[in-house]
Amino acid sequence: MQPAPTPSPALQRRLRVHEAVRELMAEQGFRISMDAVAARAGCSKQTLYSHFGSKQELMRSVMQEHLDMATAQLDDGQGDIRTVLLAFAVEHLQRLSDPHVVTTCQLLSAEAAQFPEEARTLYRDGCDTLQQRLAGWLALAMRRGQLRLDDASWAAELLLGMIVGLDFERQRFAFPHRDTDALRRRWAEYAVDAFLHSFQPLAASGHA
Repeated sequence: MQPAPTPSPALQRRLRVHEAVRELMAEQGFRISMDAVAARAGCSKQTLYSHFGSKQELMRSVMQEHLDMATAQLDDGQGDIRTVLLAFAVEHLQRLSDPHVVTTCQLLSAEAAQFPEEARTLYRDGCDTLQQRLAGWLALAMRRGQLRLDDASWAAELLLGMIVGLDFERQRFAFPHRDTDALRRRWAEYAVDAFLHSFQPLAASGHA
């Protein structure tokens, strides 16, 4: 097996910057500054502006990386519909169980009223885009006859809600939650199977 290629200096710098942003958001929320990111990432503020242009674009870049990883299972296109959706669901639950993610969401929720425009932008670049990507994949499955024809955007929102359930809220409020891979997978299977049962093609469900 060939060893993985060494990331280029530019990619290594981008990864350091993204990691710095994630860490700082868990600590400072919307108050994060380019100065703080530069200091944490070990680069100059001029370098950040040269590569990202603005704080908003830097945040969008971090969110884009997160979404690319979150939807990688959908992009792969391998396996049947249940296999793909189950892999997506398990990955989604694992990411939402990351302590950094939970802490960041708690802080951002508390600050949303103070930073309404930043909060709306973060929602559009994160939650809304995730729903759109999932909706696009579900729409394709509907056209292929793997799911019954329906509103793909609503179906995506429903599926995301089923996958997460109340577990993220349990974590936000420090209540016992599904904290192991086995528990998260069991719930993911339950949610995906319930969704597929509800959206099975009409012919398969016995309707004319």
